[in-house]
Amino acid sequence: MPEKNCPSQTGLPEQIRVSLGTAIVLGLLEGKLDAEPTTAYLMTYRTGKCTANCGFCPQARASKSNTDLLSRVSWPTFPTPNVLPALAAMAKQGKIRRICIQALNYPDVFDHLEALVQEIKKRSAIPVSVSCQPLNTTNIQRLAKAGVDRLGIALDAATEALFDKVKGSGAGSVYTWENQFTQLNEAIRVFGRGNVSTHVIVGLGETEKEVANVVQRCVDMSVLPALFAFTPVRGTTLEGNLPPQVESYRRVQLAMYLIVKGKARIDDMQFDVEGKITGFGLANEALETVVDGGLPFRTSGCPDCNRPFYNEKPSGPLYNYPENPSREDIEKIKKQLR
Repeated sequence: MPEKNCPSQTGLPEQIRVSLGTAIVLGLLEGKLDAEPTTAYLMTYRTGKCTANCGFCPQARASKSNTDLLSRVSWPTFPTPNVLPALAAMAKQGKIRRICIQALNYPDVFDHLEALVQEIKKRSAIPVSVSCQPLNTTNIQRLAKAGVDRLGIALDAATEALFDKVKGSGAGSVYTWENQFTQLNEAIRVFGRGNVSTHVIVGLGETEKEVANVVQRCVDMSVLPALFAFTPVRGTTLEGNLPPQVESYRRVQLAMYLIVKGKARIDDMQFDVEGKITGFGLANEALETVVDGGLPFRTSGCPDCNRPFYNEKPSGPLYNYPENPSREDIEKIKKQLR
């Protein structure tokens, strides 16, 4: 059955969701922001939920969450013809430096993505990232041909067992751990090294060592990992779970930064019997310099992605800083790392 979000004669979907912060930056809504997004975040629109059933996601098939939520962020719907010129105008002014499209699963989603990206590229040279579940090589090739610059294929879970439980067969979805890595490898072949990303959610029941291990595996493949803190959302299967301890998240952030930047490998790091990081494989003085710089604790992801308050309330605790942490923030981070 055709998707109810009827495409126009050009194949462009009539409506699209826009994150609240992005909508304000684009002038589609009025409001004040504690931190402005430097990437414009869009999400494909359909009248129902995603056909997948990830336990943490408000858009999951069985979720009872509001349909305008992704993580804790509201994504209001706008006519696509209103959004496209606003994106081009803000890109020209330098207010946004990248566009990231989050894709739900539904039959026509790759038709919609293809048309959206082509239309964006007609209006602006701004880089476009797409975060989706391509499931096969054909869809990856379609996105590359349309003009996508970076492709994100989320692992979300740090281990195969957790993946199956919250995102795969245990959640009633078709995703498999093995196929995610197959598609990541295919994406590298099509988009090239350095142009493929993945997401890992911290707080699904994994150990710090398991996060560091999957980060190392991704980096060795030339896949750029990004960290998210698990956010319980009312109406999802995992609504009763707790977010990760900020102290644990800081250790994982630091470990990931060192691995991504080639300053240390997981083999250099130390862990206790419970998988907690006890050593980062770097001399104390060098490690202190890295921490003082604040970069490990900023939002991770594609270039120019700062995702303000995607996982947290502005009142804190801040898991991912949308801009460089202040001196006061750095001192707080140091205490969290002890």
